[in-house]
Amino acid sequence: MCTVCGCSGDGATISEAHGHSHDHAHPHTHTHADGTTHSHAHGHDHGHGHDHDHGHHHHHHDDHAPAPDAGTLDYGTGPARAHAPGLSQARMVEIETSILAKNDDYAGRNRTRLDAAGVLALNLLSGPGAGKTTLLVETLKALSGRIPCAVIEGDQQTDNDAARIRAVGTPAVQINTGKGCHLDAHMVGHALEKLPLPPGGVLFIENVGNLVCPAAFDLGETKRVTLISVAEGEDKPLKYPDIFEGADLVLITKADLAPYVDADMATLEANIRRINPTADILTTSSRGEIGLARWIAWLEAARAVRLNDLASAREAEASALRAAAGGAR
Repeated sequence: MCTVCGCSGDGATISEAHGHSHDHAHPHTHTHADGTTHSHAHGHDHGHGHDHDHGHHHHHHDDHAPAPDAGTLDYGTGPARAHAPGLSQARMVEIETSILAKNDDYAGRNRTRLDAAGVLALNLLSGPGAGKTTLLVETLKALSGRIPCAVIEGDQQTDNDAARIRAVGTPAVQINTGKGCHLDAHMVGHALEKLPLPPGGVLFIENVGNLVCPAAFDLGETKRVTLISVAEGEDKPLKYPDIFEGADLVLITKADLAPYVDADMATLEANIRRINPTADILTTSSRGEIGLARWIAWLEAARAVRLNDLASAREAEASALRAAAGGAR
C-alpha cells in the first residue's frame, strides 16, 4: 500500500486510442501503516513480512527477506507493516482493508469483462527504465498479424508511451495518474470502456514505473509480469520483495548489456528465487542475439492455456444449465 507516499489519483486522465484526453478525477487514499521498531546491536531479529490479499495474489515473504542489521530503523513491522505519522497500526489496517476491498470489487468487474472477451491480460510491473515500453514495442511487432493485441499505458504524465504503441499499429489508451504512483482497477475499468478489446487476444497493461505501490493492486489481470534490467543490481528482489513475490513471470531485460555492467546473473536469479520460488524466469533483450524468442513462446503458451481454460469453463457452465433444464422438466 502507498499510504506512506500519500499518493492519490486526483487529476488522473485517460487518453483514448485515437489520442483524445478525458479528465478522470479518481481520489483514493493509500495507507501503509505505523509500526516502528529499532534493530539493536544485541542481536534481536526483527522479521520483515506482510500479507497482501488482492484477488488472486497472496503474499508471504517473511521467510525470504533478510533480517535488518544492527542500527537499522525498521518501519516494516506491526500489523500494517509500514509507518505513517499520526496514524495507529489499527487505523492503517482499517484504511488499507477498505481501499483494497473497493479495488478488488473493480478488479472483479474487469476480470469478468476480460473473461467474456477471452483476453489474456498481463500486468507489466517494474521500476522506471527497466525497458517495459521498448520490450512491448518489439513484442507487438513480433506478434503483428499473428495475435491481436491492445495496450493500456500508465504514467504520471505525457502520452509518449501510448504514442509509441500506436505508431506500431496497436490500439492504446493512456492513463495519466497525476500524483498517483500506480494504476488501480477503477482506472483500468474506465480505460477498458474506451479500448476495443481483441477477442481471444492479449491485453498488455503497462503499469507506472514503481517498485513498491503497484504490487498491492489487482487490476483484474490474468497474470503479472515483473521486469528487472541487468543494470539495476542483483539485490533488487531482496530490497523490493513485493513486486517480485506476486509475479507469475520475471523478465530479466537488457541482457545484451550484462557484460558491460558486471551483472551477476546467477546471483540475480537466486535472489528472485529466494523471494518467489515458483515464478518463471526468462532472460530477454530487445536487441542482439538473446532476443525475444523465449518471451514470445511464453506468451503464446499462456494465451493457449487461457483460451482452453475459458472454453472448459463455458462448457461446464453449459452442461450445468442443460442438466438444470432437464431436471426442471
